[in-house]
Amino acid sequence: MKGKFLLVLAVCLSVGLPVRGQAVRTVVKPGIEVLREQGFAPLKGLRVGLVTNPSGVDSRLQSTIDILHEAPQVNLVALYGPEHGVRGDAYAGDKVSDGKDPKTGLPVFSLYGKTREPSQEMLRGVDVMVYDIQDVGTRSYTFISTLGLLMRACAKKGIGVVVLDRPNPLGGRKVEGCYVEDGFFSFVSQYRIPYVYGLTVGELAMLLNEEGLNRGQRGIEAPLKCDLTVIPMEGWTRDMRYADTGLPWVLPSPNIPYPQSAINYPSAGICGDISDFLQIGIGYTLPFEVFAAEWIDAEALKAKLDSYAIPGVSFRTIHYKPFSGSAAGKLLHGVQYCYTDYDQAYLTLTQFYVMQAVGELFPWRSPFGKDVARFGSFDKVCGTDYVRKQFAKRLKVEDILSCWTKDDEDFRTLSGKYYLYK
Repeated sequence: MKGKFLLVLAVCLSVGLPVRGQAVRTVVKPGIEVLREQGFAPLKGLRVGLVTNPSGVDSRLQSTIDILHEAPQVNLVALYGPEHGVRGDAYAGDKVSDGKDPKTGLPVFSLYGKTREPSQEMLRGVDVMVYDIQDVGTRSYTFISTLGLLMRACAKKGIGVVVLDRPNPLGGRKVEGCYVEDGFFSFVSQYRIPYVYGLTVGELAMLLNEEGLNRGQRGIEAPLKCDLTVIPMEGWTRDMRYADTGLPWVLPSPNIPYPQSAINYPSAGICGDISDFLQIGIGYTLPFEVFAAEWIDAEALKAKLDSYAIPGVSFRTIHYKPFSGSAAGKLLHGVQYCYTDYDQAYLTLTQFYVMQAVGELFPWRSPFGKDVARFGSFDKVCGTDYVRKQFAKRLKVEDILSCWTKDDEDFRTLSGKYYLYK
């Protein structure tokens, strides 16, 4: 029984849920709670649409859908589903269908099906759109793309947008990865911003509204300039990671089950876009937290990575069998990584150092190989084909370092104008 209790305790603490007898101390108040304390003032007298998913909750796990639907001051008339749907019942990459929310009876319009930008018809009868989704802080996660397209559609129709702010689980100081280049804008690289952008979703919305950076058919379009209102959090500071907020974590998508998963995503997700070169924990209990394959010598890989003395990250050997995916049931060998000095670590380079080490140890195993079909996905996520083309020559991080880091300081200067928090 003691072992079972300790297991439950560990799981609860990892996702931010309280355990019996433990005092709950919420440090940060998310935008939905601030809005509620304001008596929903920005929404009064207006017909409200809501873009959200299961991560849109208050600190007691009540859904923003239900909060707005039950508030007598709010006339919630429609819901809009991003990837995974408003209630989280669509898996990664699955199309989201129009329909009706079974709990509230409200119409649900899909923003991850036939269209990614709400049509003017879908916005009929709406005076203001509310956006409340837990962001993960990385450019290739599609929720921020949905936000930008929503803002553009609302700007065209003269509809106001209210963004309910939430913490960036990576904190507010990490900026990594080059800007998206012309020819590589997509739904996973919607804006000319770094891969890791160091802003809350509310701050990002402000930057996009004023600076533009949204991709169009001919490259970067003019600023959105919708009637934007951001409801800031209370208590959040830029040096906070999610565990510091006291808020429960509700997975915004199936492969981000814990706050740590959001940190691991930019550290391994780009590598995951290269076919089946390395298994990165998807289909196992450690999504984006491991690098493994049947043919890897785990001890040799760890030793090689240790020899690089990469700032802020340490590695251990691991052996596991995925539950699902192409490697399901196969015994894989590799490394698990941990950030021992988060401030010093450059998250996105972790995966490139692993690929470099694998290339040195197993030169007959190319991460790119002949799977040309996957090159497009990798390039879109990187925002350029330069990284792939240069890295593929020798598999050396030094060959891509200047390109990958060249826009960091420029974006820090630009984005600093939109900080809502110190």
